[in-house]
Amino acid sequence: MFYRVEGTKMNEFKANRPVKLSIVVPCYNEELTLRRCINNVLGIADDHLLLEIIIVDDGSTDHTLHIARELEKKHREISLVRHERNRGKGAALRTGFQHVTGEYVAIQDADLEYDPMDLKRLLIPLVKGTADVVFGSRFLSTGAHRVLYFWHSLGNRFLTFLSNMFTDLNLTDMETCYKVFRRDVIKGINIQEDRFGFEPEIVAKIAHMRLRIYEMGISYRGRTYQEGKKIGAKDGIRALYCILRYNAHKAPVPIQLFLYLLIGSVAAVANFLVFIGMFYSGLGENIAAPFAFAVAALVNYLLCIAVLFRHKARWNSPIEILVYVLVVCFAGLIDLTITKLFMQCNLHPAGSKIIATMSVFILNFAGRKFLVFPEPASGDWRPQEVVSKEHIQYTSEKD
Repeated sequence: MFYRVEGTKMNEFKANRPVKLSIVVPCYNEELTLRRCINNVLGIADDHLLLEIIIVDDGSTDHTLHIARELEKKHREISLVRHERNRGKGAALRTGFQHVTGEYVAIQDADLEYDPMDLKRLLIPLVKGTADVVFGSRFLSTGAHRVLYFWHSLGNRFLTFLSNMFTDLNLTDMETCYKVFRRDVIKGINIQEDRFGFEPEIVAKIAHMRLRIYEMGISYRGRTYQEGKKIGAKDGIRALYCILRYNAHKAPVPIQLFLYLLIGSVAAVANFLVFIGMFYSGLGENIAAPFAFAVAALVNYLLCIAVLFRHKARWNSPIEILVYVLVVCFAGLIDLTITKLFMQCNLHPAGSKIIATMSVFILNFAGRKFLVFPEPASGDWRPQEVVSKEHIQYTSEKD
């Protein structure tokens, strides 16, 4: 169902019937800002926009919970959910999303960094039926923007760049708080991260779903650590891990090939060291080469399921075992043949092994990607044209 929406400015949001927006507000020790933040959020409601506000107190140790309870009693739009202990922003959002009932769902931090009036503009592509998810970008903004923390800004851009490489998106602000979803979209995503890793995780998962993703500039008034800012360097490291964890198995082939190069390099070092150790122990290349290759194959497999292909850690059927063994044996035979060939040409054993290892690199990657760890393709992005035709048909009937 699509609704006609007029205007593109925040004070021109007009749907042909009221739209309900659920706003999840995770908070932890925000006694200084929570009341004002919620009042700002309540201020965006009008005849065209109904609100549902889910406050999730994440184990606050100050007066945040007391303030939240007062707000819940005063405003029928507000519901309060509480965590007994602090579990992190991602965990609070996961809890909040379980309680939303609106057609659309937004995230609002409990501080004063973001202007809730921007949410009305972010809603427009969703209500018009042209978007499934809309991000608010602090780096596309033409509005007020507090100048603060150069290295944080650089870090955000770097993380966004890496995320884009893996997701094939062209976002400008992956770490933004303002993300607005259709309710069925966010309800259908299994959120695993408990802290700020939620941001790269959710971007990865909506990219894999091939949704229609839009981005719009928003105003931003960043706060200092003295004012309550909580994100830190360890969260940046976690974001790097999350970009890799949630994207590697669906990343473009060139990115996967690069990652496999790193994995293959570790396995190749193991292969080389075991081979040299056994060869100079007098076992000969016919024993040393196959055994070293088997050790490298095991290292390769463990790294593949841990980092790249996200395969289940246990076999599901005898066929899987057979396929893996056949791939390893075939690659091992090629490796042994090349090693012996160059050694017969009087090349040093170490050099022969290095050439053999490099020669079977692509063969190993292809075998693991397409045979051992087959991963369904994400498919094409959801087409815009089909939705536009539906929207035109619906609005024509209403007229």
